[in-house]
Amino acid sequence: MSVRELVVLGTASQVPTRQRNHHGCLLRWDGEGILFDPGEGTQRQMLLAGAAAHDLTRICVTHFHGDHSLGLAGVIQRINLDRVPHPVTAHYPASGRRFFERLRYATAYRETVQLFEHPVEVDGVLAKIADFTLEARRLSHPVESFGYRLTEPDGRRMLPERLTAHGIAGPEVGRLQREGVLVTERGTVGLDEVSEVRRGQRFAFVMDTRLCEGAEALAEGCDMLVAESTFLDEDERLATEHGHLTAGQAARLAAAGGVRHLVLTHFSQRYTDPADFARQARNAGFEGELTVARDLMRVPVPRRR
Repeated sequence: MSVRELVVLGTASQVPTRQRNHHGCLLRWDGEGILFDPGEGTQRQMLLAGAAAHDLTRICVTHFHGDHSLGLAGVIQRINLDRVPHPVTAHYPASGRRFFERLRYATAYRETVQLFEHPVEVDGVLAKIADFTLEARRLSHPVESFGYRLTEPDGRRMLPERLTAHGIAGPEVGRLQREGVLVTERGTVGLDEVSEVRRGQRFAFVMDTRLCEGAEALAEGCDMLVAESTFLDEDERLATEHGHLTAGQAARLAAAGGVRHLVLTHFSQRYTDPADFARQARNAGFEGELTVARDLMRVPVPRRR
């Protein structure tokens, strides 16, 4: 059974707190498991969340500040300890290659798994497989940072009433889907006549950034946007200075992009009441589904429209 959900591993920025681990997320997408920004303690959080090293097929690092990458050493060694039977691909800013290598080989261990490195140098497509296209966009942060977007190809939904009207049933439906046209006793029928476009789902991960064109491009038309919300609106000056978003800015980004479900995370330790982030996001005009993330929660990707 296919599962599409976000597993929140940690929600803290800069330093963990008693309630929040360093930031990290796992996106389950059918048979793929994409680990985003494994901060310190991610390996243990995966255990608590019921996620295994075997679930991982890709690792995506936005940038090399410690709260987004210090967990790499433990996760990579766990992948090898558990002898994950499939290759794992790691994406990260090319300018941080030396940091990735240091974390990958932080201590001695036996490599048993193929870990392919695919550094990100420019905006564009990173991988294209049957289930989705993965792309990256540059963000605005004091160190080089990239956000990630996953786009499922559009499909088609067959319309039963139109199939019936053309006398098409049984194996003929499958043949029409495969070939795009079907010759029947009533004439030739094209796929467009008996079906409609089923829009593919879209997911984006936007961390540590000011408002910028890259963030806007990633958020556009997403079913789910995971966005940093390090500061509350009253600290917007600090957010801009340090290259972050406020709750209201993240909400306006989502509203402008037509996002269906916004997940706020990556909270500064100075704030203790999650309701403040939700209140400011609503005050900023976001009307879609809203989640203020908590450690170890699971958030389903919205069903297709």
